[in-house]
Amino acid sequence: MDTSKLNRREFLQKGARVAAGSAALKTTALSYSRIAGANDRISLGHIGIGSRGRELDGIVALLKDTKNVEVSAVCDLWTHNLERAVAANQKYYGKAPQALKHPQELLALRDVDAVMISTPEHSHSPLLKLTAEAGKDAYCEKPMGNVLEEVKAARDAVLARNLIVQVGTQHRSEPYQIAARELIRSGALGDVSKYEIEWNYHGPRWRGRPEVKMIREQDADWRAWLMTKPLRPFDPQLYFEFRLYKEFSSGIADQWMSHGIDLCHFFMDVDYPYSVVANGGIFAWHDGRENPDTFQALFTYTNGFLVSYSTSFGNDSPSFTRIMGKKATMINTGGEGSPRWQIVEEKGNHEDDL
Repeated sequence: MDTSKLNRREFLQKGARVAAGSAALKTTALSYSRIAGANDRISLGHIGIGSRGRELDGIVALLKDTKNVEVSAVCDLWTHNLERAVAANQKYYGKAPQALKHPQELLALRDVDAVMISTPEHSHSPLLKLTAEAGKDAYCEKPMGNVLEEVKAARDAVLARNLIVQVGTQHRSEPYQIAARELIRSGALGDVSKYEIEWNYHGPRWRGRPEVKMIREQDADWRAWLMTKPLRPFDPQLYFEFRLYKEFSSGIADQWMSHGIDLCHFFMDVDYPYSVVANGGIFAWHDGRENPDTFQALFTYTNGFLVSYSTSFGNDSPSFTRIMGKKATMINTGGEGSPRWQIVEEKGNHEDDL
């Protein structure tokens, strides 16, 4: 894809940390076959307006004047989410967006320039493919998908039409992560041989969503929500707590580790490892979840360094990232998205202090 059309960093700087994961859009990123003049407003459609989707709508609203952008159409299968999104965007822009239940209706709108996708992750790839087939640029929440064949189909649809797509690994757009990358690439750490990530949380993460008790089957479209998955009885827990179930999510790996490893690739200028091993299990929260609440993985890269990733949902031991080179170590404290970096120079061995 031609990323020269898109300046994601510029877009995100306005929102700083609040803007994590926002859609990177710029007038030049959109189809000029429709835009008649430079003063025309960029029209966005938004599919999936749950808790994450509401954040994205708020971010776009912050940029409505500086980027001349608005959300003009919203889509959600659950009536409650749809009505709330209409009300929020009416407040942002002084007029109500078009309200549509099914994605196909939104994608058929000719006056929508680009689409934001923030649905449950099992539908990311299928919806991105449909969006590309409709000829629209897109921002898609991460992960891009968790079924390889569906991911490839979406990718192929995008490339065939030379569209712009951004997947929401937002931390590489944050100024402090960019500064960390520049320091690493300056050679300040020397040769890096080990890169460690440990992000923890104490609690039954992703369980206990209040919407589980609010939704009624007649107020949504369960079959449409399942997308490519086999039909099963309506399950409000699955609907909102999908990250806990293997067929619909990889849990820690694609929700948290994806961010950590994306930063590793960004910092170290690598694309993928040549070896990965992982293990995990349900050791802390026996609440019916299928995905691990405790997880660890090791990655080996051809550049000559080892990466470890670890998460526990049973203990909030301090989270950190540690990048270890022959000259110095960079340490980040505070877990995902933290701006707190420090550098410690190598000054001999600890045995020298004895």
